[in-house]
Amino acid sequence: FLLNFTSPIISTQPLLYQTLRGKTHFPPSTSKTYIANQIYIPHSLDVDSARRLSNSINLGGGLCQWMPPTYDVPEDVDFQKTFIAGFPSGDKRWAYLQMEALAGFPAKDEWDFAYMGMTNHPFIKGNYPHHEGIWGWGDVADQTVLMVPHIRRSMLEYHDIVWDLGYSETWEDSTARKPFLYQEKPGYDDYYEWRDRRVLDEIRWYGWYIDYWMEGGLLRDVFTHKLITKDHWDDLMLKFSYTREELDYNLYVKEGDAPIEPTYDPHCGSLHLISNGCEPVAVISADKLREYDDGPAETAAIA
Repeated sequence: FLLNFTSPIISTQPLLYQTLRGKTHFPPSTSKTYIANQIYIPHSLDVDSARRLSNSINLGGGLCQWMPPTYDVPEDVDFQKTFIAGFPSGDKRWAYLQMEALAGFPAKDEWDFAYMGMTNHPFIKGNYPHHEGIWGWGDVADQTVLMVPHIRRSMLEYHDIVWDLGYSETWEDSTARKPFLYQEKPGYDDYYEWRDRRVLDEIRWYGWYIDYWMEGGLLRDVFTHKLITKDHWDDLMLKFSYTREELDYNLYVKEGDAPIEPTYDPHCGSLHLISNGCEPVAVISADKLREYDDGPAETAAIA
């Protein structure tokens, strides 16, 4: 990856190691701070399967300059729509930016579908069924791509995003705070307070989230990963602010009860709202995407 910095010095790190926040800070011993102006990404497909990057500029030698997609999405095109699922962090952005570059059309957030109405966007990004997400896109998705980030980094990025949004709890407040995304870095005290209060539970949500999609929407308890009933699931979805004790598995399953039969989220099961099923057609490693050696193949999987 290449970066065009205001400074003539080019970082030796891959592009995706650079922070999404306004400035890239290097260790204090280097005394360097770079502000990125333009991002260049490589054409990462082999010659036989090469595709034109719709809105991007071919720089030759396998390089291109990423350009924004066409934001006016035509309503008369029957797109095969992809839901990009991922635990809350910045990693979904790496996937849909490349999808946008390849197709020339933009992604849209699950919450924007829910609150701003249905549109013909070919890419849908979201956190469902994590408590930061919502199934807002109805039945328009045709397939799922699961983005899997490194767990430690995802916790940091998740906190940084909710900090950017002022720990908002409504779509309206989050939307008002969008201009603040990736502009500054949180203070240590803010992070440590959130970490001590939330991170152990969020680690459970992280593993449970992957299980949900890989098992095609099978209902499991967040904290024990045991099979659960639809009533228990509804409480997990609607009462996520409850404590672990209030949602304890043993409050729903008593000793002597019959074993719980496998039950699926109606979105994935009886309603079949993703036409090709909830199980991902591809699992993208955010960490491989960041590497020079593995990145091209991972980008090809996105394409």
